[in-house]
Amino acid sequence: MARIIDRRFDSKNKSAVNRQRFLRRFKKQIRRAVNDAINGRSIRDLDNGEKISIPARDLGEPQFQHGRGGVWEQVFSGNDQFRSGDTINRPPTGGGSGSGKGKASKDGEGEDDFVFHLSREEFLDIFFDDLALPNLVRTQLARITDYRSQRAGYSTDGSPANINIIRSMRGALGRRLALGSPFHKQLRELQKALEESIEKLGEDHDDTKALRAEIAALRARIEAIPFIDSFDLRYNNRIRVPKPTTQALMFCIMDVSGSMDEEKKSTAKRFFMLLYLFLTRNYEHIEVVFIRHHTTAKEVDEDEFFHSRESGGTVVSSALTLMQDLIAERYTGGNWNIYGAQASDGDNWDNDSPICREVLGKHILPWCQYFAYIEITPGEPQNLWREYEKLVESHPNFAMQRIEEPSQIYPVFRELFKKSLA
Repeated sequence: MARIIDRRFDSKNKSAVNRQRFLRRFKKQIRRAVNDAINGRSIRDLDNGEKISIPARDLGEPQFQHGRGGVWEQVFSGNDQFRSGDTINRPPTGGGSGSGKGKASKDGEGEDDFVFHLSREEFLDIFFDDLALPNLVRTQLARITDYRSQRAGYSTDGSPANINIIRSMRGALGRRLALGSPFHKQLRELQKALEESIEKLGEDHDDTKALRAEIAALRARIEAIPFIDSFDLRYNNRIRVPKPTTQALMFCIMDVSGSMDEEKKSTAKRFFMLLYLFLTRNYEHIEVVFIRHHTTAKEVDEDEFFHSRESGGTVVSSALTLMQDLIAERYTGGNWNIYGAQASDGDNWDNDSPICREVLGKHILPWCQYFAYIEITPGEPQNLWREYEKLVESHPNFAMQRIEEPSQIYPVFRELFKKSLA
């Protein structure tokens, strides 16, 4: 077999260029593998890389090779042995190929799938590839900025109530030492001279009296240095700084009544994944609380949230009341940036929808940075949607969108988080 070798100069980044060329060439197979990986991936593990397996048969490359040599048979038209439609035995080959299934055999050979590792950024690029804005996760999306008062050193002016006594006294002491240091040195020298004068000349000698007078004048100058001066005063300085966004709390609320089938749950999971990914790009620490409900609501783990088969009627207010209770019990210290996302088909008990609007508007939205309601259903909006519409104008941190099919997940997410909430 003839092989063509590229002997052109290799640049420093040729490996990276080749990798990008590979990703572009087999984009379809890689995207399919990524989608398969997402279905079995946890929400908390979304923002990681992934091992991707591509079948070897999908990696075929065009090759140059010599023509088939030797003696071989070929049937042409016009021969006297075969007619159109006759079955011809396949020529023998040099072995078989196996798929890896069935009993062991001494014959045949196969080839394993090609496995390689996608980096975190490569995985996310492919994950968001079919979005209208491919760089959505790198965009500064909606954010609420809060401020708090913070110590910022000391200032030379301010309110008397903010005087820092220790700092002021320390400054006054340093000033007195600095101003009095030359006088103290001179005082020590005069006292030594006075002792010598007394010893040699006596107490009543004029030189001794002059030294005493000079020492008294020097002591008066030292005592004239103010104990504290306005220059020494230091005040505690405070400035307003943006509230640290180091931790966030995300509530995932999903309707699991009989009308929410597996397809709708899968759509909700993808939306929750996007929301979690967005929050992890803005916060160092994030905690996720999963709440599922039918006629009753309970806090569950992620596996039960998406895969439990428990079902029943629909009372949405039970989930909102549970969320309100959890916020009051665990997260009222003001250190959490609270987000909420509710996914439902909107089919709620008619008498319960007004209760949902009241609980959400009065007891949940005041604590939330942002709350999004997603109605996953084709056709006309349901009664819960109509009640929630009454909250949109009066609560800028509340938004709602409808998803009729999975292809609308990314555009809806973009629409929800492109708005400025400041």
